[in-house]
Order: sequence, then C-alpha cells, then structure tokens
Amino acid sequence: MKKIRSLLELMKEPLLAVLCALLISQFLMMHTRIPSASMVPTIVPGDHLIVNLIPSYYRLPKKGEIVVFEYGGENLIKRVIAAPQDVIDLKEGRVYINNEEIDESAYIHTYNGTREYAGSDVEFPYTVPEGYYFMMGDNREGSADSRIFGAISQDAIIAIGAYKIFPFQFIGVLK
Repeated sequence: MKKIRSLLELMKEPLLAVLCALLISQFLMMHTRIPSASMVPTIVPGDHLIVNLIPSYYRLPKKGEIVVFEYGGENLIKRVIAAPQDVIDLKEGRVYINNEEIDESAYIHTYNGTREYAGSDVEFPYTVPEGYYFMMGDNREGSADSRIFGAISQDAIIAIGAYKIFPFQFIGVLK
C-alpha cells in the first residue's frame, strides 16, 4: 500500500501538468504551423502561430481580423473581409464592401486581379448571409477562400486573432 501511495505521490505533479496542458490547448489556445502561402506576406509557410480561442467564446470577428475556421475537415486561416448582410464586390483587382472600396494596403502589397475561380458558385456582387462571414487570404492569387467556397458560418470560427511565435525575429501579434 505504501508503494502505491508513494508512486501516486510521485506521479501527481506530472499528471496535473499534462492535464493543465490538455485543458489549455483544448479551450484557451492552440499551436499551428502554416503549410501554405495563402496568407503571404502576413504569414508565410513554416511560420508557427499560437491562436487565441477565448475571443470566439464571447464575441464575433471584426472586418480585417485574422481568424481560424473549420472547413471541409481542415482548419484554415484567413482574413475577415465582410460581415453578415454586407455586399461584397470584386472589380478590377479591388474589393468593395457596400459599394465602398476597402483599404487593404496594410496587408496586401501586390495584387494583379480578383482571380476568377472555375466551379465556384459565388457570383459578385455577393450578399453575405446572416450569421456568415466572407474570408479571403492575403495572397489573393494563391488562396482558396470564400471566393470559391462561399461565406463561412460564425459557428465554424474556432479562433480570432493569432500570435506569431516562430521565426523569432517576427514574434508578435498578427494584424
């Protein structure tokens, strides 16, 4: 009996640490490594991020924020371009929300067009349904996003906001 009690005492702290780590990764934040170039230049392949799960519990995303959402069994990371009931239009390489061009100079450096996708059911101008968000990658020419698969339900949004943790010279909040 003494051996079992001492073994339990010895294992108590490591088990509590593992339990805490599981709870944090399940409900507060998660780590992700970026596999694609859909968010270049903001996020490049190989970057490591910590995404914050907490805001998605108590608020909805705002236009311009980076979010993680589930689509087709995968977690994707994109930028919110339009909110519910917004009318989005793509003309001559520019994005218009409710007939006003949005300023994307903070995260888009070069872009040659709106890129039309074959097989897409999305026709522009497009009204974002209630309870949905229109997402686009910052690398517009290399991103599969809402231009292809349409708006994303707010229920599919997993995280709002992200922190780059690697490479170390670029550590910080993503904007």
